[in-house]
Amino acid sequence: MLDWTDRHFRFFARLISRHVWLYSEMVTTGALIHGDRARFLPFDATEHPVALQLGGSDPADLARCARLGADWGYDEINLNVGCPSDRVQNGRFGACLMAEPGLVADCVAAMKDAVSVPVSVKTRIGIDDRDSYDELADFSGKVRAAGCDLLILHARKAWLQGLSPRENREVPPLRYDVAVRLHSDFPDLPLVLNGGITTLEQARHWCEQLDGVMIGREAYQNPWLLALADRELFADPHPLPSRHQVLEQFYPYVERCLAEGVPLNSISRHLLGLFNSCPGARRWRRVLSEQAHRAGAGVEVLRQAAAQVVEPEEHAAAAAAG
Repeated sequence: MLDWTDRHFRFFARLISRHVWLYSEMVTTGALIHGDRARFLPFDATEHPVALQLGGSDPADLARCARLGADWGYDEINLNVGCPSDRVQNGRFGACLMAEPGLVADCVAAMKDAVSVPVSVKTRIGIDDRDSYDELADFSGKVRAAGCDLLILHARKAWLQGLSPRENREVPPLRYDVAVRLHSDFPDLPLVLNGGITTLEQARHWCEQLDGVMIGREAYQNPWLLALADRELFADPHPLPSRHQVLEQFYPYVERCLAEGVPLNSISRHLLGLFNSCPGARRWRRVLSEQAHRAGAGVEVLRQAAAQVVEPEEHAAAAAAG
């Protein structure tokens, strides 16, 4: 979720869900070693549990960055071996590393030696024509032996040439059967399923067979799914807040960020899907799109946009009263 699951979205997501595990956007080792750490590493204490996802292929660099993440307070360090974009391949990290399972194992071992928090790997089921089950099993066995605590498996292979990142999320067929087989063959390596999961019914089904699910795009585009997950997957007895209540809790954070010089649209872009399926959702999105980028835009823009929306429960009550 490069450029998407930044600290603003994660803070917002944690207001919606008490329980889901949050992952950072992928941060390259070069960005942390040579760049602005204060841009990539900070997070709010309320985000826990939260994982730092790294991109890289040098064991020493990954160990150094894993240590930075652990010292900063992250609860897990994740190595991305699944991103298929050209710019990632050019840096020799992401999905292309599936062709070098020994190197990935060395990276995991170096990270494990550097930190006491769990180290996980996010990967695909294969790349290009190297998509046999035996190759995936060899890869999984090597990272397990290196100390990997958790494997997050996007149940599609990736085509490194010829498909865009978006096409790589949609065109290669999902192979959930591969995940089930891998979990059976490596019962001591916890496996979380990723890819194509868009409903809580699907999530519940796979949580019963595997060790968890990761939901990316759907949770970003329809974040209220996370609130429902608390109730339906984690059996949290707390009453669900309304979307408007979540926004009221979010406003002080927005004001703090604005005072630090963060433009409103850097934050509001993460909120566009909050009112999906609610009466007035289109007006909510339009106000944010038209107003949030303007110089000096503040919380009043969010309040103006929110005033356009009636949540389903409120809508039903208004209709009954009328």
